[in-house]
Amino acid sequence: MIELEGLTKRYGEKVAVNNLSFTVRPGIVTGFLGPNGAGKSTTMRMILGLDHPTAGDVRIDGKHYHQLKDPLTYIGALLEAKAWHGGRTAYNHL
Repeated sequence: MIELEGLTKRYGEKVAVNNLSFTVRPGIVTGFLGPNGAGKSTTMRMILGLDHPTAGDVRIDGKHYHQLKDPLTYIGALLEAKAWHGGRTAYNHL
């Protein structure tokens, strides 16, 4: 399970993500939709431990991403649209 609670990310005066909370249950494929600058990539980067939140917390099966023994068996993400391979299914990418 992926749990976000009060997730916030600021870059100086700019608020990229503001107090975001949600839960993704196991086995559910979830996508983020929204305009450029809505905070989708920033949220994913915080879930994956690539960026640190200004406030709030992200847990995957009760742990932070860096605490997972073999994280790629818990969570998969495609952050760049250019990174997909035309010969692979969405399932294989994840």
